Amino acid sequence: MKKLVACLLAGTMMSGAALANDSVLSLQSNPNDWVLQTGDYANTRYSKLSQINRDNVGDLQVAWTFSTGVLRGHEGGPLVVGDIMYVHTPFPNKVYALDLNADGRIIWKYEPKQDPDVIPVMCCDTVNRGPAYANGMIFLHQADTTVVALDAKTGAVKWSVVNGDPSKGETNTATVLPVKDKVIVGISGGEFGVQSHVTAYDMESGEQVWRAYSMGPDEQILFDPENTTELGKPVGADSSLNTWEGDQWKIGGGATWGWYSYDPELDLVYYGTGNPSTWNPAQRPGDNKWSMTIMARNPDTGVAKWVYQMTPHDEWDYDGINEMILTDQEIDGEMRPLLTHFDRNGLGYTLDRETGALLVAEKFDPVVNWTTGVDMDPNSETYGRPAVVAEYSTEQNGEDVNSTGICPAALGTKDQQPAAYSPKTELFYVPTNHVCMDYEPFRVSYTAGQPYVGATLAMYPAPNSHGGMGNFIAWDNIKGEIVWSLPEEFSVWSGALATAGDVVFYGTLEGYLKAVDATTGEELYRFKTPSGIIGNVMTYSHKGKQYVAVFSGIGGWAGIGLAAGLVNPNDGLGAVGGYAGLSSYTALGGQMTVFALPD
Repeated sequence: MKKLVACLLAGTMMSGAALANDSVLSLQSNPNDWVLQTGDYANTRYSKLSQINRDNVGDLQVAWTFSTGVLRGHEGGPLVVGDIMYVHTPFPNKVYALDLNADGRIIWKYEPKQDPDVIPVMCCDTVNRGPAYANGMIFLHQADTTVVALDAKTGAVKWSVVNGDPSKGETNTATVLPVKDKVIVGISGGEFGVQSHVTAYDMESGEQVWRAYSMGPDEQILFDPENTTELGKPVGADSSLNTWEGDQWKIGGGATWGWYSYDPELDLVYYGTGNPSTWNPAQRPGDNKWSMTIMARNPDTGVAKWVYQMTPHDEWDYDGINEMILTDQEIDGEMRPLLTHFDRNGLGYTLDRETGALLVAEKFDPVVNWTTGVDMDPNSETYGRPAVVAEYSTEQNGEDVNSTGICPAALGTKDQQPAAYSPKTELFYVPTNHVCMDYEPFRVSYTAGQPYVGATLAMYPAPNSHGGMGNFIAWDNIKGEIVWSLPEEFSVWSGALATAGDVVFYGTLEGYLKAVDATTGEELYRFKTPSGIIGNVMTYSHKGKQYVAVFSGIGGWAGIGLAAGLVNPNDGLGAVGGYAGLSSYTALGGQMTVFALPD
């Protein structure tokens, strides 16, 4: 492993000291544009635009709309670079370039030809979280794992490369991250027993530069046993293999379908890994490293600097793929580089993003009950581990036993729907699920390309609460406390947006775009769009006028019943029954709605 690391580092030095991609850095600093799905490398989803503010947001009107021509779940959101808006769709993953100078006239359309057989292999709807822009190119990762670079002006394909094998269960729903001269991409397939990975491709040629697996031997996971650390200590040799029984790691999951962030100063890329395979914990003894883990990697070599496993030996499908939000904040009178992460397991984490030191780990929904909390004593043998409550342990209760009343449900206190951060309030605005479950694991055998789940689930609103299935909260990441919370009828599956106008936007599964006061949470505006919103709100400015845009198109895991026409309550990994009431509020759609203040 030492030889591998040395070679990788030498290659980096020979190629020159590259900086973060100049085009992305320049565009993300211009609030008129929206160049990445999360707004910036730090994943803050914050805009410096303030023309729309808490005093006038109630006057918003629909400025224009665009039909994508596709139904099912519309996650992600549009990009804006200069006078062009880029809009994407779920499968078949069309991309449109729209002329903002001509009322959204279509400049070009990219429509890939994909085998529809990939659709049943996709876990939770045919969603795609959108493209990214860099160096005059649009980068898209398709459902069939084809990564494509398109000329941003013409739509012409400059290169394409296949990142995975759908016949084994490898697919994609995520966006990509352009960093320096590379494009970094992940993979889906945890429910099909794939050995998941993150891969860097050369931005100009599409050639693979490195690939880092989530679990396996050190040379595959790109760990340096002496210098890769967890909670300040070297992980040691075979840190992953030592936590799996036999060759189970080869079908161990750890999918990487979430969001990626990047710190140009520390030169580190951050992301999370998903659940181990199978969902039946009895079939995979051990901590199952490095599933359920926050990773900090060098983008040139892929070598991990530090890691932190949040949910060792996951027993509930609490994927760790949610976004890592990077901020610089004061703690005990000292400015520190922080990483804040709202995990599916219901805990909000704050870490030092340079060292991986764990600073905060607290519940961001009071109903979370599978754990009493994380051991925060650095001198303890269980430092950094969550204490599991036996009553809600699916392994301790055993196979073919229905463990009831577990909070949160498998879709987590928050799924992939990204939070936002305002440097003005120093608060995080978090769309959450207020959902619990019953979970019955059973023995399952592995067959390549077939579901490898091994559990039956039922989901329902958190008992003895407000009766709804969601909350939209403001969170203090230093204190680890909820500042305010807004109850919602259904899960909030839309990504949030915070602005310098002291307004926070989010969407609801019923289809409402809502605007609330960033300080108090007071609702200032709502508008019912044609379909449920699981897309992420964004904002841009064109010719001196600020706009807010969002996709509506019900689907995703929460809306899979409507999206795929499912009626069995246990289908959709338990979501169909839990969200059956959605059909009384919304229907399928595929539209972008753009809002502005009246002239």
